[in-house]
Amino acid sequence: MLQDWDKLRLFHAVALAGSFTEAARRLRMSQPALSRQIIALEEALGAKLFHRHARGLALTNEGEQLFQTTAQMLDSLEQARARIEATRNRPTGEIRLTTTVSFGSTWLSRQLADFLALYPDIRVSLLLSDEDIDLSRREADCAIRFHKPHQAEIVQRPLAQIRHWLCASPAYLDRHGRPRAAEDLLGHRLIAYGPAAPAYLRAINWVLELGHDGPPREPVLSVNSSIGVLQAVESGAGIAALPTYLIQQSRGRVEILLPHVEGAVFQTYFAYPSELRGSVRVGVLRDFLVERMTTAALGGPRPPI
Repeated sequence: MLQDWDKLRLFHAVALAGSFTEAARRLRMSQPALSRQIIALEEALGAKLFHRHARGLALTNEGEQLFQTTAQMLDSLEQARARIEATRNRPTGEIRLTTTVSFGSTWLSRQLADFLALYPDIRVSLLLSDEDIDLSRREADCAIRFHKPHQAEIVQRPLAQIRHWLCASPAYLDRHGRPRAAEDLLGHRLIAYGPAAPAYLRAINWVLELGHDGPPREPVLSVNSSIGVLQAVESGAGIAALPTYLIQQSRGRVEILLPHVEGAVFQTYFAYPSELRGSVRVGVLRDFLVERMTTAALGGPRPPI
């Protein structure tokens, strides 16, 4: 029975997902078909693997033992695949790369064209989310993080810092005037990243506290997307903090204000699970980003002109 790897693979996916519904979605199969496979596995083992309850599934003692075994098997298979790729000495296969929505859909997407031209046998799946996708659960192969990864089993390589500066459109400045000091912001319309920002991104809203001692100001507009913030600034809705890579993209549609006042600075990292340390395709992507993702390429240490 233990030679039936397909059922073990399905069991491992259900245990990771915590529910049949979510596991079926990830596996792209129907929930009834998945349930039948798990029931057949339980019957072959003569033991229940999951406790069913209102909030989902929990592993039984027997299920925990089997999950440890399947995790080791998956790790061994991944290490074998990495070794095979290394001996072939040709990067190939799929890379699932995750990062934030604004960075991934603008600066990074444009760079990946050159990467794919260098390595035509690699396919990249770009998974964009401002919430961290779990690398330890292999929801992605690697990530560009805007904060230091905390898990011990995650390999991390520092990349460039990303800086933020206050910006407004020429049209807004014509109507409302140009602030000359932080205190002048009291009379201006401010735009901020939405209140649901992940903890590591909350420093992005420093503009709401700049230039006064009271509680944070209320923005006239909040958007849970840095791209949305940029578009609002370009349209003349107000003043906001923008990252240098978006300021570069705007190409004159926004102007930097108070260049002596630097805002939030995020140290970025390339991160991946330790079992992919020997992966050739992940290694070439890491090296490409180390070379390409420099401070100068992202707007420089001072405000971009």
